[in-house]
Amino acid sequence: MRFRTILLGTGGSAGLPQIGGADGAGEWGICDPGEPRNRRTRASILIESDGGRILVDTAPELRLQLTDNRIGRIDAVIFTHAHADHIAGLDEVRILNRIANGPIPAYSDAQTWDELRRRFDYAFKPWQPPGFFRPVIETHGVAPGETHMICGLPVTIIGQDHGFARTLGLRIGGVAYCPDVMRFDADQFALLEGVDTWIVDCFTKGPPHPTHANLDQVLAWAETLRPRRTILTHMGPDLDYASLCGTLPDGIEPGYDGLIIEGEAT
Repeated sequence: MRFRTILLGTGGSAGLPQIGGADGAGEWGICDPGEPRNRRTRASILIESDGGRILVDTAPELRLQLTDNRIGRIDAVIFTHAHADHIAGLDEVRILNRIANGPIPAYSDAQTWDELRRRFDYAFKPWQPPGFFRPVIETHGVAPGETHMICGLPVTIIGQDHGFARTLGLRIGGVAYCPDVMRFDADQFALLEGVDTWIVDCFTKGPPHPTHANLDQVLAWAETLRPRRTILTHMGPDLDYASLCGTLPDGIEPGYDGLIIEGEAT
């Protein structure tokens, strides 16, 4: 089955520009504010096929991400972990419930569900038809190494080390998405063998980071896996789009909000 992946957001936890700046209009770091591909919302993707649309994480800018990309319906959600930049838009699911006229199936691991229940307990209460005054999600458990059929696509779950937490990546056919990772266990890294297009966390070009991969680490991973295409996401203020395009090795590129990637599930 053919599918496409849309990068809804490619920024770090503070987005870009970050709040601040000399005039209060935003802090860009070394990134050129005149380059529209440097304007980054928080990290999220959408996977779309004839079987439906899968949203991966509910970023704080979810409403804008969906409207900017003309996405009017969601059929399922995958949560990679419970950090605020990946879940703070969960309340927007209420409108998606209204469009679907029912609860939205959602997938994550036990640790993430525990945290989401503490912070969004109302989203886990049974639906009381006919309307939606709050989000309503239908929970499904997943674990690293498992493959689940979601919207007709085989989604393999990848366990990841996020420094002070564990996160989930995913792979469908030749496309993999690995946000918020600084290290892989050997068995989980093996799930990426033969990947064609890899969307991967790369927060900084500076020294090693305690919770995110830096550029040197991504380059080393890419040298091992040798995907045809490696796309950087979750980028911080020291990763300027044009500078990266001019200096990265062939086959490695910065992502940007709205980038569309074609793929095929096997």
